[in-house]
Amino acid sequence: MPSFDIISEFDMHEATNAIDQANKEVGTRFDFKGTDSSFELKDEKLLMISESTFQLQQMFAVMCSKLSRRGIDIACMELGDAKGSGKLMRQEITLKQGIDSVTAKKIVKLIKDKKLKVQAAIQGDKVRVTGKKRDDLQEVIQMLRDEKLEMPLQYDNFRD
Repeated sequence: MPSFDIISEFDMHEATNAIDQANKEVGTRFDFKGTDSSFELKDEKLLMISESTFQLQQMFAVMCSKLSRRGIDIACMELGDAKGSGKLMRQEITLKQGIDSVTAKKIVKLIKDKKLKVQAAIQGDKVRVTGKKRDDLQEVIQMLRDEKLEMPLQYDNFRD
């Protein structure tokens, strides 16, 4: 019976490379000269450190461009609030992987509302879709691509 998995992941090594490139660009840009601006990655949390909120916004734009060039969808980023401590401002970005339970239930509901002859089951941080016909599975993929969900989705393990 044909099946596939719906996942939301990115390559962490590529994200690390993008952060290194962004640090290098921030170090060489004229508008960041003399500031202690940097990016730090801890687990799946990215910390931007600079002297003003304007510089944090500029750093976020640099980070978005570096991630998108590396093939990482910027919709996986969740921007936190800017917090000041002393003369430095800090802002945290969470890099989200996996499908949370609310989004998984929404995906299953979308598939069931379409009334195709497929079954969707939540399995941890992914959703497995099985059906008798390959065309039904491809229709589910197309329907999910047309929907505007708040996180990027990939389709993996397509088996006949």
